[in-house]
Amino acid sequence: MTIATLDKKSFVVIKLDTFINKIYILCPKGANILDIIKTEKLTKKFDGFTAVDNISFSVKKGEIFGFLGPNGAGKTTTIKMLITLLNPTSGSAQVADYDILKNRDKVRKNIGVVFQDPALDTELTGRENLDFHARMYGLSRETRKERIDDVLNLVDLDNKKNEYVKNYSGGMKRRLEIARGLMHFPTVLFLDEPTLGLDSQTRRAIWDYIRKMNKDEDTTIFLTTHYMDEADYLCDRIGIIDQGKILVIDSTENLKNSIGNDVITLSCSDLDKLVIRLKKESWVKKVKQHDSFLTIGVERGEEKIPKIFEIAQSQNIKITSISVGKPTLDDVFLYFTGRSIRDQEVAIPQKEVLSLSPRRA
Repeated sequence: MTIATLDKKSFVVIKLDTFINKIYILCPKGANILDIIKTEKLTKKFDGFTAVDNISFSVKKGEIFGFLGPNGAGKTTTIKMLITLLNPTSGSAQVADYDILKNRDKVRKNIGVVFQDPALDTELTGRENLDFHARMYGLSRETRKERIDDVLNLVDLDNKKNEYVKNYSGGMKRRLEIARGLMHFPTVLFLDEPTLGLDSQTRRAIWDYIRKMNKDEDTTIFLTTHYMDEADYLCDRIGIIDQGKILVIDSTENLKNSIGNDVITLSCSDLDKLVIRLKKESWVKKVKQHDSFLTIGVERGEEKIPKIFEIAQSQNIKITSISVGKPTLDDVFLYFTGRSIRDQEVAIPQKEVLSLSPRRA
């Protein structure tokens, strides 16, 4: 049945998946309908300590969005506010168009959560864990059975569904938790450090599953990580967060390009003097001084090294070390924060107590 003929240049079609069928809604182009998460001046303080400091950002429907930052940056606190486990001190946020304070139950019905620490019942089988979770969300018996098969196939655990979880490997448990997070058809899936503590091969497998569920389930993913390679591989956009503040948000490609096609790192006898001199050169895209070295963003870095030596010699500055390379997310993080993320900064995660039943107020 034809309802109307519309100008396709003026409207976009948005597909909303429901338990019953699929609904198609026509909305004017330019309308702010694709922001599945929106925050405005979101702040959380604990006894005078500001864990999350006045952050405003949005996440588009269907994207994989990442918070990149060291331990204590405010990543997990932000997630806890968005999933209604913590009330913000000030500011506001909406998830799936529902306010996190006024519509807590509706927010919870639209989200799935996988926290850092395992929260599985190891005395149950994989299938029983999923069935229990689905019952909490009120899924019918028929829907539960079909959905369990779907999510187990998605994470490649169908042949392990009747084994006790206590016999699963670490990677299998993580995949089962991701499957559990998808059981109730969430609009947004929150993943807090999804591969923390896993070996490199298992981490890469988890990444592939995350990409697959983003594509196959059309699920928006919000993840936090301190792993540069994880953020680079998975995320459509990244927000760098440090000391509770968002420093920059953009795609990984744009973030890398923002500091130059090449990054020169050097140490010398007088950083202050060299910085002042280099800022006068038109070919220097960006230069930033750190505690004991400089990072310089340039085009064709190898050709610029002799010029830097000439400038240093003219200022009686001795260069003690110098290197050049293509920019990485490490360089981006270093540029915006002035320090690197070190693995030893990641503390053992605290136990997370989750109760996300949609019936709880």
